[in-house]
Amino acid sequence: MIHVAILGYGVVGSGVAEVLHENAGAIGRRAEEEIGVKYILVRRDYPDSPFRDRMVRDFSLIEQDPQVEVVVEVMGGTGAAKEYTERALRAGKSVVTANKELVAEHGYELLQLAREHGARYLFEASVGGGIPIIRPLSQCLAANEIEEITGILNGTTNYILTRMIRGGLSFEAALKEAQDNGYAEADPTADIQGHDACRKICILASLAFGRHIYPRQVPTQGITELTGADVAYAGSAGYRWKLLGRAIRQADGRLCIYVAPHLVEEENPLSGVEDVFNAITVKGNAVGDVMFYGRGAGKRPTASAVVADVMDVAKHRKGPGELSWAPGGEDTVAPADALESRWYVRLAEAAALPEGVQELTRPDAPAGERAFLTGAMSGAQLRESLSGFGRVVLAQRVLD
Repeated sequence: MIHVAILGYGVVGSGVAEVLHENAGAIGRRAEEEIGVKYILVRRDYPDSPFRDRMVRDFSLIEQDPQVEVVVEVMGGTGAAKEYTERALRAGKSVVTANKELVAEHGYELLQLAREHGARYLFEASVGGGIPIIRPLSQCLAANEIEEITGILNGTTNYILTRMIRGGLSFEAALKEAQDNGYAEADPTADIQGHDACRKICILASLAFGRHIYPRQVPTQGITELTGADVAYAGSAGYRWKLLGRAIRQADGRLCIYVAPHLVEEENPLSGVEDVFNAITVKGNAVGDVMFYGRGAGKRPTASAVVADVMDVAKHRKGPGELSWAPGGEDTVAPADALESRWYVRLAEAAALPEGVQELTRPDAPAGERAFLTGAMSGAQLRESLSGFGRVVLAQRVLD
């Protein structure tokens, strides 16, 4: 019997307990050993929970119990979650997590700590919810030099953009609808400002390119500046808006990594990823382009990925962990502004347009408003080319 302790009983924590209970027979057969929940660490009582007899409030009970081999951390944040993760690893217990913020900020040191104490640190659910991506990157694509990762990494923003495009809603109305449907938190800042996607692209980049990338190194923009006008201009030229996280290997080995809204051609597979779904494309020098698609969040999909990691620990708990990367540093990242691409630009009160651009139109545009697509250029070149052409309302990249 593999005894598991779950830290947190929110959406994901309760889902993990339910999946381990409901699918116990199949999980035991596939893991080649029975797996059961011994403790659930909580901060308040859950008198109606079927697992209430396993709930405790003192982490030291888990830490000091030699029967507990796997700790599932689904608390979130980098405070108590980091402390308990470190204590569990030092006690020789493997830790499975869905905590993207903790992995993005402290993944390197926690992986090292796990190795030092004969434990494993796994985090398949930290990126893409139920979409398998961490294990494929580390195993199935291990023979490749990864050249680029581009992904729709946040279901909330993808839902909002879908409703703006398909339903004609304003950003504010689409956000409220997402909150009413449970797709967005009461405080949606981490989603709509791009912080969630930033953490996820950091994890993917660290794993794929071999050095830790910190969120502070990643220029990040959200979707709050996009309006119905931008949706209309994009649609007139056969494009849709998507919030993308991107990591691109440069010739000198450094990464150009950033998060921002992009115009995506309707023929591109990413353009058709709608609602709360996520998609991640990976380009390897041997395999070419591959794409991973599915529900990027939610109770059951995320719990599915967490439990799969628990099963992996059960089958291979005596072996070393396969996930690792080297320390990060300021030399790992190249300026995103230097990356050349085409650009979407919207100007206010513009009398003329720069040469060589593709002008876009929309019905009922106010006088002086102009939108267009440029040729390929860097951010610095774009700013220089726009000098003297009116106030720039929005300038975002086109995904080529």
